[in-house]
Amino acid sequence: MHRVFLVGPMGAGKSTIGKYLARQLGLAFADTDTEIEIRTGADIPWIFDVEGEEGFRDREQQVVEEMTLMDDIVLATGGGVIIRPENRQVLGSRGFVIYLHATVEEQVRRTRKDRKRPLLQNGDPETVLRDLMAVRDPWYREIADYVIDTDGCSPRTVAQRLMLALNP
Repeated sequence: MHRVFLVGPMGAGKSTIGKYLARQLGLAFADTDTEIEIRTGADIPWIFDVEGEEGFRDREQQVVEEMTLMDDIVLATGGGVIIRPENRQVLGSRGFVIYLHATVEEQVRRTRKDRKRPLLQNGDPETVLRDLMAVRDPWYREIADYVIDTDGCSPRTVAQRLMLALNP
């Protein structure tokens, strides 16, 4: 595996698990949200405020298009990357896609103090996460080559389980 793409909801651990997994696989690690922030010089909440979600998704699609062509990489993606069919097609066709699944309850627990998640800043975060999961879970599963549950596990443990599953 020279291209591993991590998808899943916010709070599933894509960035943290991705770093451990990259180290164990001997690959580079990258994160689409971090790359967007580097390119714009602004954080994700600011981009959402100024350009709206659609503007952010345009930037995200460009980054996904470019970064999925890189070799020897574990790439963590944003939770909403799978909204656009073009992103699903690119991710599914250019690498090995791992869906890091987390229940809504676990997502709430992991994100409750995080103020950098624009979609959770209005209203009831649990309802937002539940609604997002209802729409997005089928898309994550559609492109996933492998699904692993991250609830109740440390990022290191999930990475170790992935290594065992991917290299039996």
